[in-house]
Amino acid sequence: MVFIITIIIVVLFSLWGALAPDQLASAANAAYNFSIQNFGWFYLLATLFFLIFAFYLAFSRFGGIRLGDDDDEPEYSTISWLSMLFSAGMGIGLVFWGVAEPLSHYLSAPEGAEPGTTQAARLSMRYSFFHWGLHPWAIYTVIGLALAYFQFRKGYKGLISSTFIPLIGERLAAGWLGKLIDILAVISTIFGVATSLGLGALQIGGGLNYLFGIPNSITIQFVIICVVTVLYLISATSGLDRGIKILSNTNLVIAVLLMLFVLVTGPTTFIFDTFTTTLGSYMQNIINMSLRLTPFSRETWIGVWTLFYWAWWIAWAPFVGTFIARVSKGRTVKEFVIYVMLIPSLFGFIWFSVFGGTGLHLELFDAVHLAEAVKEDTTTALFLMLEQLPLGTIVAFIATLLIMTFFITSADSATFVLGMLTSDGKLDPSTKVKLTWGIMQSSIAVVLLISGGLSALQTASIVAALPFAVVLIGMCVSLLKALQAEDRERRQKEKRQRQKLRKLLEEQENA
Repeated sequence: MVFIITIIIVVLFSLWGALAPDQLASAANAAYNFSIQNFGWFYLLATLFFLIFAFYLAFSRFGGIRLGDDDDEPEYSTISWLSMLFSAGMGIGLVFWGVAEPLSHYLSAPEGAEPGTTQAARLSMRYSFFHWGLHPWAIYTVIGLALAYFQFRKGYKGLISSTFIPLIGERLAAGWLGKLIDILAVISTIFGVATSLGLGALQIGGGLNYLFGIPNSITIQFVIICVVTVLYLISATSGLDRGIKILSNTNLVIAVLLMLFVLVTGPTTFIFDTFTTTLGSYMQNIINMSLRLTPFSRETWIGVWTLFYWAWWIAWAPFVGTFIARVSKGRTVKEFVIYVMLIPSLFGFIWFSVFGGTGLHLELFDAVHLAEAVKEDTTTALFLMLEQLPLGTIVAFIATLLIMTFFITSADSATFVLGMLTSDGKLDPSTKVKLTWGIMQSSIAVVLLISGGLSALQTASIVAALPFAVVLIGMCVSLLKALQAEDRERRQKEKRQRQKLRKLLEEQENA
């Protein structure tokens, strides 16, 4: 049912975007503006709640509970596990925005700072940390933890709806309400991934244009999507332990080598200084940034950036959370939270310090006007920055390959997740279902790229974040209820064992 209904909705929506892209854009923008203007406060409070809730679970009495049987060992090594969740979570986004976001904030500064000043530069780095740090990974953590707990500890199906069984009962979770939740998760995932496929094709096209002078035309973008589709379908059909795992490990190695190259050949001392001072500023102001709105000045920056990001991360949560849960069997609650939330956040902080810091150094001290160039075309930010370093063209080629491998891994992971969500939660969905979703999401991306409806689809997918934020809160409540019930059962069992032991000792003494 979920498979059929979502296919129909996605096809109809895509036809709307292809035949009347302007109308779709108008409707999507109206819905998006309504949600941001009227529920911006809800996005901020909900995201901060997820962060606090995740930390609470890690360091509470539930931290030692294993996501599986008590004697289960992790399926994957820690490095492979981190590589897979990082590649699925936001790997390609860091490559795209590592240089572009700090430079964008530098020209359009938050908190009323004067654009193009040292204060704008400091704030640009702090808010880049904020947008890609603990908060988005907290969103992924709570949904991934809930899915992994109910799937591997309780033996439920790997569906979003299954996490609600302690809250609404098995009948409703398997009935219309559960189906509605799963359909919302699938639609959010397919729209988000199709949008990313289109945007990724634009950036790869920009890289090929920079390197080889190939025009970044619709024809080239179509060819890019076709090639990438074939590659990720090959990966998807080769299985989780081969395709995604190997690609994810490769991604991490290339990303680290690229980052080390920029660190060594770029303004090394400035990068370390930027990382240190920005991390301190981020930690000092995290609560203020988490709850900052501008009702008195009517400033639009928060809606354009922070609220957009929070909605985008929530819209991506079903996909990333389901995938992280799938590869996390055998981890404890504490281990899951610390690794999923802290390690990728720290890597992101270092990444932005290296790439964003280098870009700002070129802008501030080397008279290289990157910011204005980025303002004209965001896809060129990374390549223009690398051009200023030794072996710039060669490194730009490697960066383009990294974008492609991240791109393939994300699409591969999404195909796997969509297969799970529309196959009644099967841990290993059939090749037929994965191929169907792989072709479907690429077809949507191509149609909307040609028609100009891609940005409208991105906006529409973010609108789905509002109801799904409510679903996420419900998942947290249900997870807490289940953990408390398990803890009570454990304590009662230990009490009975102590009573039994005491009784045996008394019998021995009496004998």
